[in-house]
Amino acid sequence: MPRLLIAIGLLLAAMTQGSAALAQQQAETARPAGTAFETRAGQLVDLLSGRLGYADYFAPVFQQAVPEAQFKAITTNLIAQYGEPVAVVSTHAIDARRGTATLRFEKAVGTVALSVEAGPDRRVDGLRFQNFEVANDSFARVAAELAALPGETGFLVAEVDSGAPRQVAGAQAAQQFAVGSTFKLYILDELAAQVAAGKHRWDEVVPLSHLSFSSAATAGWPKNTPVTLQTLANWMISVSDNGAADTLIHLLGRKAIEARMRAAGNSDPSRTIPFLTTVEAFALKGDNFAAERAAFLAGDDEAQRAVIDANSDRLVLENVDGGSFGGKPRFIDSLEWFASPMDVARVLIDLKARGSTQAMAAMAINSGVGPVAAADWQYLGYKGGSELGVLSMSLLGQRKSDGKWFVVTASWNNPDGDAAAETINGLVTRLLALAAKA
Repeated sequence: MPRLLIAIGLLLAAMTQGSAALAQQQAETARPAGTAFETRAGQLVDLLSGRLGYADYFAPVFQQAVPEAQFKAITTNLIAQYGEPVAVVSTHAIDARRGTATLRFEKAVGTVALSVEAGPDRRVDGLRFQNFEVANDSFARVAAELAALPGETGFLVAEVDSGAPRQVAGAQAAQQFAVGSTFKLYILDELAAQVAAGKHRWDEVVPLSHLSFSSAATAGWPKNTPVTLQTLANWMISVSDNGAADTLIHLLGRKAIEARMRAAGNSDPSRTIPFLTTVEAFALKGDNFAAERAAFLAGDDEAQRAVIDANSDRLVLENVDGGSFGGKPRFIDSLEWFASPMDVARVLIDLKARGSTQAMAAMAINSGVGPVAAADWQYLGYKGGSELGVLSMSLLGQRKSDGKWFVVTASWNNPDGDAAAETINGLVTRLLALAAKA
């Protein structure tokens, strides 16, 4: 099933990069192996190198959240980016079962947070890569790594203090990409605009009218459960809840959001008009709507709208053919939501200029990169998006050092296979760290 949010697992978080000094410059120190935390931290090199068994290291709760195949794919990707793990340089214990370890790889240094379950087995129930710092990093180096990925990539780092984005670094920043759930920024922008116009209130209670897949907050909830608009916005942005997004699209109006997308400066709005709900996109991608999909793809904006309207009672969650998904990406060049890196910067600028405390707070619930990478930023708002073959990460931040505002955004489309979330996350957080010092 396509995924419309970036997620690696419940307990293994996305790799992020911060500003810690490179551990190549630190003396390696032997650590006592008395506590559960120190014992497991000392085994990290063997774990990542495959010399220590997955089931021997991780507790059942972790194994359920992050299966062995997924963990192996993540570690393989880590080693491809940063080289083989070399040594645990240092550890910092919070208590006997929790703490962080500094782990040196051939090309970088990472910070790993660990927690160990109680009991004699001392198995790890939480592992989080919080930080990777690459020696002698630069925008050019990240750009080259992005360009080498299969498919198409584009990124932008821009200062936005003066309103219009001023590019600091970028590649293919004007090219539109499929961006997955990043489209929800346009919904949030229109919601904030309608609240400002007095059409709605943030504390207004509405029914959860449209359920969808990939809904981390509302999965299993009864339809028409009463929730506030602010709750829907928080769910939609922080955990990319699709049911919340579809409910808001129907409440605010598809055409109103399309108008907001144009006003926010999307460079080719026709590619995303009509503005599909997530369920409509899922349904049209499925094999049981092949005829409707063909008619949709053959039409202009109004013909496509007619297909959606004529099938409104059929393009529903119950009719989505889940068996169609898997294998290669499906129609990511035509049945998706599209924006260039510069388009994303413009909508983030629009949201910032709107001055909505609630909208800005919704974006800041989940930084997308973790606390270490966020440490250089007074404010950091985030939205990501993904499905098979599509990854997008976008951040709006105010720098602590001087109060300047920046947008950091990147997209990766691979029509021939999946796009690794760990890869784009590592590259984007490196861009964020570079922007903190630009």
